[in-house]
Amino acid sequence: MNFKDKVVLITGAGSGIGRKTAIMFAERGAKVAVNDISEDRGKETVKIIKDQGGEAIFILGDVSSPKDAERIIKEVVNAFGKIDILVNNAGIVVYGKVEDTSEEDFDKTMLVNVKGPFFLSKYAVMEMKKQGGGVIVNVSSEVALRAIPERCAYSVSKGAILALTKSLAIDYARDNIRVNAVCPGTTFTQGLAERLKKLPNADEVLKQMSERRPIGRLGKEEEIAFTILFAACDEAGYMTGSVISIDGGFTA
Repeated sequence: MNFKDKVVLITGAGSGIGRKTAIMFAERGAKVAVNDISEDRGKETVKIIKDQGGEAIFILGDVSSPKDAERIIKEVVNAFGKIDILVNNAGIVVYGKVEDTSEEDFDKTMLVNVKGPFFLSKYAVMEMKKQGGGVIVNVSSEVALRAIPERCAYSVSKGAILALTKSLAIDYARDNIRVNAVCPGTTFTQGLAERLKKLPNADEVLKQMSERRPIGRLGKEEEIAFTILFAACDEAGYMTGSVISIDGGFTA
């Protein structure tokens, strides 16, 4: 996969899957716009890319704000002249059953996980139509396809992302804009490692998490990132409106 001279915006790229995706796009020639709500983490991703000889900029912004979403897209276009690929990766997880979930937590989840991708896609599409096409990759989750206990609000938000993906794909197929979704399973990220460190039985918890997977382990950041790159690459040009599961067989 070659992304030479492609301009890519990745939200939530200050850590985890987002950071790895940004790095892998840059390694393949893309010009990368790194967005995150944390300036320190986002700039660290940019530094990693530049230290490896890649080209990247950082754009601070809260995806849950439509005004920020519009500004983020404008800053990408101002910096690079276009936007070829948008990866809607930023998201939050709120734990709990429906009876445990406050209105505040529900609204926050929907703002970040649904409203963010909705308005970023809106403003990205407006630019992509001008330039003759583009690609949007939405990062959903396995919970959109198979329920996991005490993830009610999160599951609702990630299910909405699949509906958004298919709607955008149909609406803009004739504008040469492809839209696909990737549904990762539980992935071993730095964030997960830090949460495990706080548990007295971390090894046992990790073992249990791994054993739930038919493949017997958790996902790796680079495996999820590679799938995102595939969904965005020219070689996958016939694929739009598709939902790609990468979860070690969890939803099989």
